[in-house]
Amino acid sequence: MSVRAPEDAQAIANGGAAPLPYSDPAHQAAAQFLVEEAHVLDRRDFATWVEMLAPDIRYRVPVRATAAGMSPDNENQEMGHFDEDHFSLRKRVERFSTEHAWAEDPPSRTRRFVTNFRSFATAAEGEVVVESCLLLYRSRGDALEPALISAARTDRLRGLGGERPQLASRLATVDDSVLRTPNLAVFI
Repeated sequence: MSVRAPEDAQAIANGGAAPLPYSDPAHQAAAQFLVEEAHVLDRRDFATWVEMLAPDIRYRVPVRATAAGMSPDNENQEMGHFDEDHFSLRKRVERFSTEHAWAEDPPSRTRRFVTNFRSFATAAEGEVVVESCLLLYRSRGDALEPALISAARTDRLRGLGGERPQLASRLATVDDSVLRTPNLAVFI
C-alpha cells in the first residue's frame, strides 16, 4: 500500500498553488481545528478525537530514508510507521481503555505544538488542505527520558463551514530517520 499524498496535496507541496490569506475564514477555521485537535489529544480524550475523523480518513506516517546522494525529503513509499483508516484508528483508541495497551502503560504525557499553518483551497466545497509543523513532547513515567518528535503535516479538512469539521487525511512526515522514542503509540 502506498503512502503517497493525494494528488492535489502533492501539487501543493510542490508549489503548485498559492496559500489562502491568513485572514481567510477557511484558513482561520482550519488553524482552529488543528489547535483544538492538539488540545483533545493532549487531554487523552480519544473518543472525541475519533469523532473529529472523517469515515474515509487515511492517516499516514511514512518511514524516512537517509542515504548518501538521496534527497533530504526522501520517504519510503512502501513502509510507514502508520498507514491507517478509520477502523484501525478507532480500534487503537478502544485498546487504550483495556489492560492490553502496554505501550501506553504508564500513559504518555504529551504536549503538541502546532505551528506554521498554510491553507490551500481545493476543488471541493468546504474543504482545504493544510500544511503545518508539529513538535510533540512526550514523557512517560519517571524513569524514561522524554522524547521530542518533529514533523511536517499535510492534512485535508472537510466541512469547515459546517457544524462538524473533520480530518479527512493526514500525511505526517517525521523529520528524523530514526525515532528516538521506545515506541510510537501516540498520534502525530
